[in-house]
Amino acid sequence: MTSGVGASLAADTRGVDALRASAARDPRAAVKEAAKQFEALFMRELMKSMRQASMGSGMLDNSASQMGTEMLDTQFSTQMAGLPGGLGEVIARHLARQLGEPGTEPGAPLSDSLSDSPSGSPLDSPLGSPSGSPLSGAKPAAGTLRQGAALSPAQAGFVQQHVGAAQAAQAQSGIPASFMVAQAAHESAWGQREIRHADGGSAHNLFGIKAGVNWKGRVAEVTTTEFVEGEAVKVKAKFRAYDSYAESFKDYARLITDNPRYREVLAQAGSAQGFSRELQRAGYATDPQYAEKLTRTINATLRMQRAVT
Repeated sequence: MTSGVGASLAADTRGVDALRASAARDPRAAVKEAAKQFEALFMRELMKSMRQASMGSGMLDNSASQMGTEMLDTQFSTQMAGLPGGLGEVIARHLARQLGEPGTEPGAPLSDSLSDSPSGSPLDSPLGSPSGSPLSGAKPAAGTLRQGAALSPAQAGFVQQHVGAAQAAQAQSGIPASFMVAQAAHESAWGQREIRHADGGSAHNLFGIKAGVNWKGRVAEVTTTEFVEGEAVKVKAKFRAYDSYAESFKDYARLITDNPRYREVLAQAGSAQGFSRELQRAGYATDPQYAEKLTRTINATLRMQRAVT
């Protein structure tokens, strides 16, 4: 399957005929290309939704600029689709399973013979890997991105879901919204490992902030993972609980700006690496690789935001 066919499918439904012809010659390649196109369509709709949620000046908006933006989104979505660990791999596996392809049974790794890349998932550690902090930010299971990895559709959706709350917190604290969204993603494993109450309800605590003696609000008690003298251990801990994700962002920003121990964190708000490094030095997390992992997540979030603005 050539890249030309793939590009035409994303922008021209007549390209379906080319895909159908290719399927007769090479079904496996057609499965991969069809999955890539589904992912491209999803990404295009996601970027369209993000643009609609943003505030434009309206001064230069017209039918021509709108058409140009839509064409640009189409090209971005085509380029972003098909990356390792994305939605396309999941779709390809499902389609291949319907065709009875070997190595696509449930539980088999995504980076099988259907994938062009041996890397498989964009996560370099399982979602259950610990980040841990004895004081705050101790939420377990923070999935981390490989260097240079692009966000999957689900991860991009997480950014879109919380960017409004992050921008509101930025207006009050000066902490970059992209940094806060990325740290919320890292601490909650992109929302897949949220802190929950015993009844399964969300505590809306995206930053893993613990409930200390001065906390007067609701709490959620869960088992978390801490690093003690370099060893990962399971402990019971109480975490702050909120009524909304917006409250979580607001409380995180207040913690960073009001607590003197994070003074140097604020001083590094212009650098993803510096911000992450100072968070680790201040004791936000006990994971010895916390700064490196958070930096990668921040950079991936920034790349996505630059691609759609």
